[in-house]
Amino acid sequence: MKRLLLLALLLLPAGLAQAATALPGDSVYHVKVVLTDQDGASSPLAARRGRAQLVTMFYSSCQMVCPMIIDSLRATRNALTPAARAKVDLLAVSFDPARDSVPVLKDYAEKRKLSPAVWTLARTEPAQARLLSGVLGLQYRLLPDGEFNHSSELILLDAEGRIVARTNRIGKVDQDFLAAVEAHLASH
Repeated sequence: MKRLLLLALLLLPAGLAQAATALPGDSVYHVKVVLTDQDGASSPLAARRGRAQLVTMFYSSCQMVCPMIIDSLRATRNALTPAARAKVDLLAVSFDPARDSVPVLKDYAEKRKLSPAVWTLARTEPAQARLLSGVLGLQYRLLPDGEFNHSSELILLDAEGRIVARTNRIGKVDQDFLAAVEAHLASH
């Protein structure tokens, strides 16, 4: 019987076999969040399962810290070996869905030259953004002037959605974080 089950799992398409296996208890993919990307495509956060992710949260109208977060994410990816770069996706989720519509995210990606082959800029509903930020351990709050006070971090998720490493160093590549990302990707 076990052999038949194993054979059935091996013959299933990869996505179905993956869905048949339970997520680890500490996976952020347990959170029911639907992301809409810069091209208007919507999918659950859990659809990212199967590949490592470098994740952050930001808002596009930020003039100071968020551009540095995006630049740090880009620099970190670029500092990876080509083999490691091929194994990781970049995800930046807005915590300002009121202003970060799909066209705004698309325009931001184009102006910043963030290739959709590598980058996903996404938005979600306000309650889901708050839920995701909590699970990721990121904080933000809306200020009276419409700007946000927020934490600034890059987070590595493994293929199962577990937090493997994080850094709050922005503005340059955090060598310890880079080493953790390289080590994780080399072992998977």
